[in-house]
Parts: sequence; C-alpha cells; structure tokens
Amino acid sequence: MTHNYVTRPRWAVFLFCWLAAFGAAAQSSQSNFNLYEQTSEVAGLVIRYAQDVRAVNYFYGPMPAEGRGQRGGSALASPEQRKRLREVDNDYLAKLGKVDFNAMSIYGKVDYLLLKRNIDDHLLSLSQEEKEYAQIERYIPFAAGIYELEKGRRRGATVDGQAVAAKLNDLQKEVKKAEEAFKKLESLDMPLSRIGAEAVNGLEARLKSTFEFYNGYDPMFTWWVPKPYKTLDSTLLGYAKLIRSKGKLNTTQKEDASGIKGVPIGPEELIRQLGTEMISYTPDELIELANKEFAWCDRELLKASAEMGFGKDWKKAQEKVKNSYVPAGTQPELILKLYNDAKDFILKNDLIEYPEIADETWGMQMMTPERQLINPFFLGGRDIIISYPTNTMAHDDKLMSMRGNNPYFSRSTVHHELVPGHHLQYYMSSRYKSYRNDFRTPFWTEGWALYWELLLYDKGFAKTPEERIGMLFWRMHRCARIIFSLNYHLGKWTPQECIDFLVDRVGHERANAEGEVRRSFEGNYSPLYQVAYLIGGLQLFSLKKELVDSKKMTFKQFHDAVMKENNMPIEMVRATLTKQSLSRDFKTGWKFYK
Repeated sequence: MTHNYVTRPRWAVFLFCWLAAFGAAAQSSQSNFNLYEQTSEVAGLVIRYAQDVRAVNYFYGPMPAEGRGQRGGSALASPEQRKRLREVDNDYLAKLGKVDFNAMSIYGKVDYLLLKRNIDDHLLSLSQEEKEYAQIERYIPFAAGIYELEKGRRRGATVDGQAVAAKLNDLQKEVKKAEEAFKKLESLDMPLSRIGAEAVNGLEARLKSTFEFYNGYDPMFTWWVPKPYKTLDSTLLGYAKLIRSKGKLNTTQKEDASGIKGVPIGPEELIRQLGTEMISYTPDELIELANKEFAWCDRELLKASAEMGFGKDWKKAQEKVKNSYVPAGTQPELILKLYNDAKDFILKNDLIEYPEIADETWGMQMMTPERQLINPFFLGGRDIIISYPTNTMAHDDKLMSMRGNNPYFSRSTVHHELVPGHHLQYYMSSRYKSYRNDFRTPFWTEGWALYWELLLYDKGFAKTPEERIGMLFWRMHRCARIIFSLNYHLGKWTPQECIDFLVDRVGHERANAEGEVRRSFEGNYSPLYQVAYLIGGLQLFSLKKELVDSKKMTFKQFHDAVMKENNMPIEMVRATLTKQSLSRDFKTGWKFYK
C-alpha cells in the first residue's frame, strides 16, 4: 500500500501547534466566562446554606397539613428551632473558614463576603430574637406543653387520645390563667407585643398541625381530642389578639393624630443596617444628600412651571398636570401607550436589549380599593398592578386616585415597574445566578428601577414641561422618602409630620400621602426600604459614569452585566465589573455621591 506524505517545514508545524494551543486557551477562557455567568467557587455553599436554613425552618416550624397550607399570621421560631439554626450558621462559618479566599475569582470572593455577611446577620437576628423571647416568656408559661406535643407529631409518635385530651384541657386552664393576668397589664412595648403575638400564633399553628395529623386517623384521638382542641385553639387565637392590642407606641415615637403606629429603630440600628447593606454613609449624611437632590429638583421644577406660564407657582403647574387624568376605564390603555413610548425611546438610544419573552409576557392587574389605602400608586414585578378608582370608592377618593395616577405622573412608573424595570429584573434574575436572590437588597431591586428614571430624564425622555413635572414628582418623592423615613427612625419626626411633608414639599394628594406613610411604617418594609430607591439609583448612576461615560463599556454591556450579576449590594456589583481587589476582611467604603 502506497502512502503519500506531505512534508511541512518545522515553522509551519510550530505555527499549527501554537494556533491549536491558542484556540484551546481561548475556548477555555470563553468557557470560564460562561461558567462565571451562572456560578462561582462559593455558589454551592450559598445554595446549600440557604436550603439548609429553609429545611430547618420547615421541619422545626409549624408544619402545615397536607394540601391546606399554613394559617395566616407570622409564627415565631421555637427555642429548639433557634438552637438548630444557630448550629447550622456556625457549621457554615467553619466551612467558609476552610476556603482559600485568595485563590478564587472575583465572583467567588464576592459570594464569600456576602454569604458570610448573611450568616453573621442571621446569627445576630437569632440572638436578638432570643433576648426578646426571654422578655415575653413569662406571658406564655404553657408553651413548653404545646412544643412537646408537636415534637412527637413530627415522627408520628403513637399517642393516647384520652391523655392528650386531658393535657389540652390542662393547657386551656393555663392559657386562661395567663390571659387573665395579662389583662391587668396597662400596656406592653409594641415590639414585645408583636413578638408575644407571634409566639402565641406559632403555638396555635403547631397545635393545629398536631391535631390535623392525628384527627380522623387515630380512632381514640378522634373520639377524645376534638372538643378540648377547639376550645384551646379559640383561646389561643383570642390571646394572641389581646397581646397585640396591648402594644403601645414606642417611647421614641412622638404622639400625634395620624393614628399610624410604628417603631423607630434609632441611630445605632440605622447605622448597623446601613453597614449590612454596604452603604458607607451615616443617616445624617443621607438626609443631607437627599436635600441636595431635592434642591436640584426644585430648580428643574421652577423651570418647567415657568414654561407652562405659572412662573414660580409650581403647585399650580402641578395641579394642571394632575387634572390631566384619563377617563375611568381607560387607564390600562394608557399604560400600554406609556410602555411603548419608553421602549421606543430606549431602543432608539441603544440603551438595552429587550428580551423577546420579557417584552412579551408582562401582565396587568387591577389593584383592590382596600390595597389602594396603603399603596396609592402602581405596583409591579412580573405584572403591573394598576391603582385606579373602582365603583365602591367614595367620590373624593376616586378623584384623588385619578389625579395621583395621571398620565404624566404615570410616565415614570410604567417603565419602573415593567421593562427595563422590575419585570426585566424578574426575567433576568430567574435566568442568571439565581442563587444570589438570597443576597437580595432593595438597593439593587428598587435602585435599578429608579436608575432608569434618572437615566431617561438625563437623556431627554421628558420633552415637554408637563412630562418633566411628572418625572420630577417621582424624583422629589424619592428624596422625600429618604428625609421623612430617616427622620422618623431617628426619633425626630412624627408620622403626621411625614404626611405633611409629602403634601407640602412634593405635592401629594393627602390621602395618597397618608397611604405612603402608613405603608412605610406599618407595612412589612425594612426601615431602609424607602431610602433604597434613590440611593440605589444614585449608586448605579455613579457606576454608569465610571464605566460607560469613560467608554470602558457601552450602555448595553453595562446594563447586561448588572442584570447578570443579579440581586446584591451594588458595591459588590461594582467589585465584579471593575475586577476590584477584595480581601477576606473587606469593609464597605465606596463614596458614590459626588
């Protein structure tokens, strides 16, 4: 058999080998890039820690009956549950201690720092909860008996129905005795009343879970237990309401006529929480920052007012804008128009890609009148939830809702809630580094949506003075949120002063202002949530200046990278995008506001 060989010179063989090696290295580099788009060296620990904590809370918490779910109302962790959670936390701290920090990529280092932060913060929360539980334990002397019954239920221990009925009967007497003693208390500090109510709700839920596990399956249990159980269950629910009703305003909140009850947390706790969120400013510095932003808004507002022929009387100009509301029944049609207006502008300016499925699948919902009492404006996420009058609302409330959600005010809220705002966040965070949802922070969630309001205003999206007034209303609103919420938590302002501030300085309808303040202090929002909108937006705007204005990245590259890093403190987003050098003992220090 004859073979024909082609003889190649040595340089050609060398070049071929070099190109092959270069191609393999490039492929490996691309592979690593794609890998880090989804994970890091610590991602596995992040996922396992979160799932272990969820597993412990599920098993040691009130286990719901199959297919029925858990009864509404928050339930405090049991002492056994807190102990087991603390063990999990310490186990993962030990695991992190064995990680070679310096050998990791920037993505692994960021995940390491944030996981350790989460664990440290969780341990602190458990310690605080333990102290609060010790203060209310005297009001629930019957707790140990219920915890013991539930402990056996977890593994299906065989029970003596008659003995359980007797036990429940005894517990009923203990609860009534505790209730009668508690009635003599004039009041209880609101944080303790909440903890006490949550503890009793937790006990009631555990008892319910135990009853529903055995009832109908164990003959003697089913014969003996239902009657004493129902009596005890009803008594526990009543006792939880009583404990909550005794809550008095914390002494740090000044009395006023608003009827809004909250718990100011004070300067030390504010500073601690700001540190946890990686915000290296004090509350007073943030208030000063917000006042500077407010002054800029004032100047812009006066320009727009003058263009409309109202001179310096910006409230008259704003009043005209408010009265531009669309007729009842046509607000959803307006939403679609405003969405398309923003989309056309963003695409024309080549700012971000609109993923086809994200652009296609956002939905609309109408907000109930009850919910509008707390949320007077649009909400969003996967869908946009439209705040607009319904037939059951009083005439004045209808007009306030229509005026407060006029087309010019709504111009910002639509793209804030949908694409490129919250709906795009939902779309991207479920597809890239989804484990980082356990690092979530409102400074990223709300900051991203607010950043687009800042960017679009800066790019000239608001062309008419009416459109500028509409967008400035929300920017002033975000400034006001920082000022009133921090002053409240510093113990300086009452809720009524916060309401008046929103009406006088921002131009809110009074009912909308009351809903905003109630939402801030009586809702399930962290004390820093209202601060996070503008501060998070300014952080991202500063990062945009650092990376896009300097031509290091295009707008599309920057926005895509921020979304793919997912939900976490923006200082850590910055670290990944700038390949910042990080140490194991990293402390926040970014001064983003110029």
